[in-house]
Amino acid sequence: MNNLLNLDGPIMRLINKIVYSVYLNILWFICCIPIVTIGASTTALFYVTLKISKNEEGNLTKAFFHSFKENFKQGTIIWLILLILGIILGIDGYVVYHMRFENALWTLCTAFLIVAAIAYAVVLMYIFPLLARFDNTIGAMFKNALFMGIRFLFCTISMAAIYFMMLLVVIRFFTPAVIFGEGLCALLCSHLLSNILLLCQEKTEVNQESTSELL
Repeated sequence: MNNLLNLDGPIMRLINKIVYSVYLNILWFICCIPIVTIGASTTALFYVTLKISKNEEGNLTKAFFHSFKENFKQGTIIWLILLILGIILGIDGYVVYHMRFENALWTLCTAFLIVAAIAYAVVLMYIFPLLARFDNTIGAMFKNALFMGIRFLFCTISMAAIYFMMLLVVIRFFTPAVIFGEGLCALLCSHLLSNILLLCQEKTEVNQESTSELL
């Protein structure tokens, strides 16, 4: 029992991480207020939660704003692209839903929109953790986010379930749970993504070494 309640014990570490997620959720929300900064803020959030998942958190505030500043440009551009694509998908979905024509064209359009929406959701879940961990072009970030989401399907489904459950709890059961919000979701997703991103990093390093040897 004493070991469990020890400052370095599993229960205290769990409590600390939950407290960290609340603090990071507040930071994330404040930095999202200008709307255009949502991408940079989400990247900074994942930058810190990925460190927490490996017990390397250090100074949370300093790490958060370091990533926010470093990834501000790319994060903002990526977010604006996603926002525009999301608006287009939303409008198309609204139009197609209200048309409701019972013919092959309507069915085909509906199927296409469903696939596009799933691809959009996958990219949305993966792209900011990737930006927090790797330096790459914006186009490569989108491509890699979609590729990873398809390849690591169990992780993708688990992450989607985490976001869905948080949304369900906040809307239907316990609204004050919003204090955990994105912070807790990001922390849980970071635990799922940690080994996957490490594997990707190792493969990237191997490819870079192979390229340098050829040169």
